[in-house]
Amino acid sequence: MSDTKQALLADLPSAPGVYIFWGDSSLPLYIGKSVDVRSRVMSHFRQADEAQMMAQTRRIECLPTAGEMGALLLESRLIKTRQPLFNQRLRRTKHLHSWRLTPLASGLTCTLVSSAEVVHGQTHGLFGLFSSRHAAQEKLRALALEHKLCLATLGLEKITARGCFGLQLRQCDGVCVGKEARTHHEERLGTALQQLQVHVWPYATAIDVVEQSGDWVQKHRIFNWSYLGTWCSKAIAAESLQGTDTASFDADTYAILVKPLLKGEALIQEVLSH
Repeated sequence: MSDTKQALLADLPSAPGVYIFWGDSSLPLYIGKSVDVRSRVMSHFRQADEAQMMAQTRRIECLPTAGEMGALLLESRLIKTRQPLFNQRLRRTKHLHSWRLTPLASGLTCTLVSSAEVVHGQTHGLFGLFSSRHAAQEKLRALALEHKLCLATLGLEKITARGCFGLQLRQCDGVCVGKEARTHHEERLGTALQQLQVHVWPYATAIDVVEQSGDWVQKHRIFNWSYLGTWCSKAIAAESLQGTDTASFDADTYAILVKPLLKGEALIQEVLSH
């Protein structure tokens, strides 16, 4: 191991946390997280496509956390606020788009709504969290192909007297020309969208997600799927608890939290007032 590499790895723990690669700029090069920071950082040195980034790294900062959830939440927040040069994911998306089932006289159709029209995390009946209209439409097209849904009935195509284009390719069962009952088409649509369901916030107030490592305790405050901050029993706390509910809904934070919270995999404490 080279002296430079050894110096960079010297103080990194084999424990959960967030690590930051610093170069000569005031902006970080890269921000990552792991349940074993030392092992994860060492793996960067073995990646040929990361050689340029590692050659620019002068210092590695580590922000320890009491568990994996804290590392995930902190990484997401820091990437959005500090804009590291080599991170391509977890960038802040100001406007999210979702599909919503809208009843018409002829039956249900999909309507695209944005965060300017609905409150994500509090509005029922939303499907998917997309950064653009184009991304939302492409996903619905892919689901239509997988489940033999009619693009014209979904409002993604114009319909002709001969039906939709998918009907000619046998990718539609003919709901657009009356060959298939609208109810059957809607059942398949519901099944297709189920995997994209955006769950509403399941608690009456904010909660603290509690993580503990020995006598070290961290409490991550969450409200409406938004991360508000972390209280830490140690002075080395990476984040201080904000104690407000003003944070905006974030798709990445939602993705981190939704499974462990809905499946009861996290230790939580409800907050009586926040």
